[in-house]
Amino acid sequence: MDHHLVLRNVYKSFGKHEVLHDINLEVEKGLFTTFLGPSGCGKTTLLRMIAGFYEVERGEIYIAGKLINDVPSHLRNTTMVFQDYALFPHMSVRDNICFGLDIKKMDRKTIEHRLEKTVSYLDIGELVNRFPSQLSGGQQQRVALARALVMEPEVLLLDEPLSNLDAKLRLVIRAELRALQQKLGITTIYVTHDQGEALALSDRIAVMNQGRILQYGSSQDVYFYPEDEFTAKFIGMSNLLEGEFHPDSKLFITADGSGERIAVAREYGPGKGRLCIRPEMIAIMDRNDGRENIFKGRVVNYIFEGAYARYWIEAFSTTIIADQFNPEYRRILTGDVWVYLDPAKVHILHIEP
Repeated sequence: MDHHLVLRNVYKSFGKHEVLHDINLEVEKGLFTTFLGPSGCGKTTLLRMIAGFYEVERGEIYIAGKLINDVPSHLRNTTMVFQDYALFPHMSVRDNICFGLDIKKMDRKTIEHRLEKTVSYLDIGELVNRFPSQLSGGQQQRVALARALVMEPEVLLLDEPLSNLDAKLRLVIRAELRALQQKLGITTIYVTHDQGEALALSDRIAVMNQGRILQYGSSQDVYFYPEDEFTAKFIGMSNLLEGEFHPDSKLFITADGSGERIAVAREYGPGKGRLCIRPEMIAIMDRNDGRENIFKGRVVNYIFEGAYARYWIEAFSTTIIADQFNPEYRRILTGDVWVYLDPAKVHILHIEP
């Protein structure tokens, strides 16, 4: 396994405030990795430490096998795209993109070759003679990305670069960004608090909270198999049911007084635990067809989102959320229903003896 970026016991504090607690991470070459977490969790601080903007207080950072703790930011061969793009308003798009190459005093032929190649990747060739004030938000974002890519960095760092765009444009730009990163194969670190963005873009996600990485894995792993309650709640929507397993069985007894027995795919020993069930994993039915894990419920609220309807259903002496995709208007459900939980899609969050 080719680990391109390696963090060993990285620690950071500002005064008495501890921001990062012994971060350990190995990022494979060419992958798109996202630091995902709420505001104040330390994700941007960690990104800036990789870039060299903050000193490493304790621990080690390696890029391509080289320890870079004491390497100045401009010599690390990393480039960052900032949230506000940081384009120079008095410079043309051409000069903005080539600024870093000019600082390095590269020859004009090399600069022109890199410029031509980079603007073609992003399809912004017609913009090179304009100024930032003449560009839309999406165009400014592409120029900022071009300015980073033209440097041909070892590691590309992106600090919430889509946050200033409107919702529809964000979807367009993130698809372009994902396709471009896959085409170029650049090791990329992306910071965001947007769960949907992280899932759509990433090969790997590092879920962060309070200065720690709670889980690191593929988008599918952190979504379908969260390792802790924070990850289960922060990424997407989850129904969490507490209870206990019967000895030597696959039956989970809900602890809230409903007495329902929920079957799961795996067999566990006796102990208390918590089930994590995603809303889209719950099938809503109008009758009991006799399968295991079918339970009576009652719709107490719903919202229609076009592609799906989200229901709040009283079941298990609590309220669970279930999503029904491709709903027709006349098929909006009310009143009593049956809910089915596929045993293979019920995730066990943790078990305590």
